[in-house]
Amino acid sequence: MGKTTKLEVVLWSIALPGFGQLLNGQLIKGLTFIFLEFLINTKSSFNHAILYSFLGQIDKAYEVVNYQWLMFYPCVYMYAMYDAYKYSIKSTPYLSFLPFVSGAYTVTVGLMYSSKLQFFNVLLGPIWLPIIFLIPGLILGFLVRYVLIKYLKRAEKCS
Repeated sequence: MGKTTKLEVVLWSIALPGFGQLLNGQLIKGLTFIFLEFLINTKSSFNHAILYSFLGQIDKAYEVVNYQWLMFYPCVYMYAMYDAYKYSIKSTPYLSFLPFVSGAYTVTVGLMYSSKLQFFNVLLGPIWLPIIFLIPGLILGFLVRYVLIKYLKRAEKCS
C-alpha cells in the first residue's frame, strides 16, 4: 500500500469518517468510525435533516432531527479527521489538533443555537448553522495555535 497524503485522508474523512483510517491501513479503527457514523447518522436522522435543509425545508429538518444523538456527531467527525491526518504523516506538527478541536466545539455550539439564532430573520437550521460555525472555529483554532507557538518560542528564548 502506497503512502497516503494528509490532504487525501482528510478529504476522504470529510466524505465519511473512517475512510481516512482505512487509507492509512487502520482497519479496526476505520470500521469503528464508520460504525459510529452510521449509528449516529441513523439515530439522529441526520441524512433526512440534510436532505430537507438542501431543499430549503428547514422546518422539516427540525422535525426529523434528534438533537440528543446529533450532538455526538461534530466531535466524532472532527476527531476522525484529525486522527486520519495525524497517522498519515511521519511527525505531527506541534499543536495541529487545535483547529480540529476548536471546530468540533463551535459546530456543537452552532447546533445548540440552530433553533434560536437567526440571520436576517431567517433560521438556518440544524445543518447550515453548524456548518457556518465551523469557519470561525477553524480560524480560532489556527489563531490560538499560532499565538501559542509564538509565545512558547519567545518563552524558550528567555529561558
